[in-house]
Amino acid sequence: MRPNVAIIGAGFGGLCMAIQLEKAGIRSYTIFEKGAGVGGTWRDNTYPGAGCDIPSHLYSFSFERYTSWTRRYAAQPEILRYLEGCADKYGLRPRIRLNTAVTSAVFDESLGRWRVATAAGEELFDVVVSAVGQLNRPQLPDIPGMSTFDGASFHSARWDHSVDLAGRRVAVIGNGSSAAQFIPEVAEAAGHLDVFQRTPNWVIPKPDAVFGPRMRTALRRVPFLQRAYREWTYRYAENTLYPALSGGWTTDLLPKHALEHLRNQVPDPVLRAKLTPDYPFGCKRVVVDSGFYPALTRPDVDVVTDRIVRILPGGVETSAGLHEADVIVYATGFETSGFLASIEVTGREGRHLAEEWKDGAEAYLGIAVPRFPNLFMLYGPNTNLGHNSIVFMLECQVRYIMGCLAHLASRGPMEVRPEAMATWRQSVGRAMEGMVWQAGCTSWYKNEAGRVTGNWPGSASAYRRITRTPRPEAFHFAG
Repeated sequence: MRPNVAIIGAGFGGLCMAIQLEKAGIRSYTIFEKGAGVGGTWRDNTYPGAGCDIPSHLYSFSFERYTSWTRRYAAQPEILRYLEGCADKYGLRPRIRLNTAVTSAVFDESLGRWRVATAAGEELFDVVVSAVGQLNRPQLPDIPGMSTFDGASFHSARWDHSVDLAGRRVAVIGNGSSAAQFIPEVAEAAGHLDVFQRTPNWVIPKPDAVFGPRMRTALRRVPFLQRAYREWTYRYAENTLYPALSGGWTTDLLPKHALEHLRNQVPDPVLRAKLTPDYPFGCKRVVVDSGFYPALTRPDVDVVTDRIVRILPGGVETSAGLHEADVIVYATGFETSGFLASIEVTGREGRHLAEEWKDGAEAYLGIAVPRFPNLFMLYGPNTNLGHNSIVFMLECQVRYIMGCLAHLASRGPMEVRPEAMATWRQSVGRAMEGMVWQAGCTSWYKNEAGRVTGNWPGSASAYRRITRTPRPEAFHFAG
């Protein structure tokens, strides 16, 4: 039996899942995409300077190695073109329904199938694969008076390109990875820029480089060269960056590197003090950027660390007074801990996933949840990385799900056993104890209770090993 599969989302994860189904000859699938095109976060985030802080040759599918990346770290338009090219090459577009948001998914126990609902109606599927991602729902801050502002305001993930920033007074609230990318661009255009910072970030330089025609030709004509470059990049992340997060040999080395970068780029001791973190390196998302600090040293840019009191029609009021503004950009991140919160998911016995996750999202291998048969997740709980490429993790998860499809085809609906989930929970908890994310800082890696629900506490290589093939004994089969 070839299962009928519903894939929710057409970003990296959803496209990867569909491509592997195509390769296996399974064409009974539908991709539901709430947006107007493929690409997920790379379709949505079009702010100036948008790009990736993972090297391009690693931030791509291992089976679709693009040889024409123009930079070591690709910008958003190039990544989006890559994903659109994958959708075209593998013939996915006929099975993608754009502008179609899934509102609910209910497991029908009498049929052993999922009822997936959209505005167009309800359809039956054997399998549901969630590929909605973790960074797709912009989070706006709760600041009094936001609706009273007279000027233009928007979240960085929903950039309003109709707003001309030339010569304007711009206020940026937030200073994370996205802000670090667009602040240099905004500072260049604005008449004056205020950056409102609550907590400074650890920042390490981005060793970017342009790949000229000769390099691209070499990578295209010598496959071994590209494989070796990708492997070197992967090993560097595993053997140098990961130890800094897990108490390894680079725990002290990388913070020193970051502080040296700060000293080299920010000569003013007062500003440098504002930008110096007081929490362990890696506890929050590390910013990888070489243009952020120089932008903050411009005479027409101020870093404001006073507490924001409210938004007024004319600007941002802090505890020290009013900062006039014509435009406000909210660089305040995403709602990350809810995972499938935008979709009402109901499993066996009428169990609601939101209720099951009320104390924090969790899933076996980050992929499956007890009492939710044939529901699989890509980029689920505890599968984000702080050091390597999430595309690598997605490929591991897709390979695992493809292995599950082979089992359920012959044995009926499958769901992870509660005992397997309990063992997994304990192992993740033990591994998490040695990670820097458990330190006292706040970050989007954690839920409101302070539990790390986003990140994987091991190496990417370890995750590949444990997801290499499904263990049937971890599942209950209803066939």
